[in-house]
Amino acid sequence: GKVSNYLVKKFGFNPECVVVAFVGDNPASLAGLAPEQGDVVVSLGTSDTVFLWLTKPTPGLSGHIFANPINQDDFMSLTCFKNGSLTRERIRDEKSDGSWEKFSEMLKKTPPGNNGALGIYFDQMEIQPFAEGVYRFDGDGNKVDSFPPEVEVRAVIEGQFIARKVHAENVGFQLGPNTRVIATGGASNNQEILQVLADVFNSPVYVKEVPNSAALGCAIRAKHTLEGGKFSDIAQSAHPSVLVASPGQFTEVYAQLSARYREFEKMVELQSQ
Repeated sequence: GKVSNYLVKKFGFNPECVVVAFVGDNPASLAGLAPEQGDVVVSLGTSDTVFLWLTKPTPGLSGHIFANPINQDDFMSLTCFKNGSLTRERIRDEKSDGSWEKFSEMLKKTPPGNNGALGIYFDQMEIQPFAEGVYRFDGDGNKVDSFPPEVEVRAVIEGQFIARKVHAENVGFQLGPNTRVIATGGASNNQEILQVLADVFNSPVYVKEVPNSAALGCAIRAKHTLEGGKFSDIAQSAHPSVLVASPGQFTEVYAQLSARYREFEKMVELQSQ
């Protein structure tokens, strides 16, 4: 809306000055990445962060719910996971001689679903959930001390991405026919890792490199306020997204793994209390 008469009279503001409500840095980052309703933004960094555009959030003790900075009638969620790239890099160093190229080749040698092998890698005290330690389970659900190198490589990637999806569902995320995953951060340069992300979420993955996304989000919101129109049209002109991975037909495989992951995570959380 227009600036108040109080500010016009007291400080000499132009009465035609348009005002847009400010937001914090995290909602501004969402605006800068310019998702659309139903999209998932996964930032793959030292800590992994998942942003969601939600219409019907499920508030709880896990993650945060904000007003949506793009659509005033909707919401956004933010969930941060402490064990991100440093854990992936540790497995790379231990199992693939510190080479991402070798890591990717090993990842391609194992099938989606890893024949039921599933790992939980909390090198440091995790936030979602509050637990620590490394836990491996074979296809029969038995706890094991180690995996073969190729299995370990896939287990850490699938375990992390299944956790991201499970906790997204906990705050209200529902997979839709138009859902996209927008990947950012260091690991978004690895095609094989992004393919696993697409398969786990059963959605196409797009890459969008947006430096200073919070500042950009504020600028886009200001332009949208002045010019009107569709927010997505303004945002896409700044940083278009690029399709990098499409999901395979593994919906049932990851549905079963996700259900098992929930059980294992509860067990791990109880052991850490």
